[in-house]
Amino acid sequence: MSTTDKQYIISITSNALDAINRLQKEKHVTKFLFRIGVKQGGCSGMSYVMHIEYPENITQNDRIINYSDFQIVCNFKSLLLLYGLSLDYNDEMVGGGFRFINPNATQTCGCGKSFTVDKI
Repeated sequence: MSTTDKQYIISITSNALDAINRLQKEKHVTKFLFRIGVKQGGCSGMSYVMHIEYPENITQNDRIINYSDFQIVCNFKSLLLLYGLSLDYNDEMVGGGFRFINPNATQTCGCGKSFTVDKI
């Protein structure tokens, strides 16, 4: 089941879900945590960050979003900028990888890895 079928803070398309499941199998981890966040930088002002997270790095400022076979970890400050985000995946040779579809972004760079918001 795709997480776009339910209401989530961050929705995951079926393509992204398949990519996450492949990554989880490659890493051979049972409790798979995937951190998504925002940092200052990039050509539009803020950049997306995404990596595998470890339980010992989770703090009280993090929100954990449960999905069927994994969890997304996002700090509260980033979550304000990512609320309603849809995570997609494209496996094309050029321009492939995870793609962020952020309804809060008022401007996005050409590569789609950074964005701007007018107000929080």
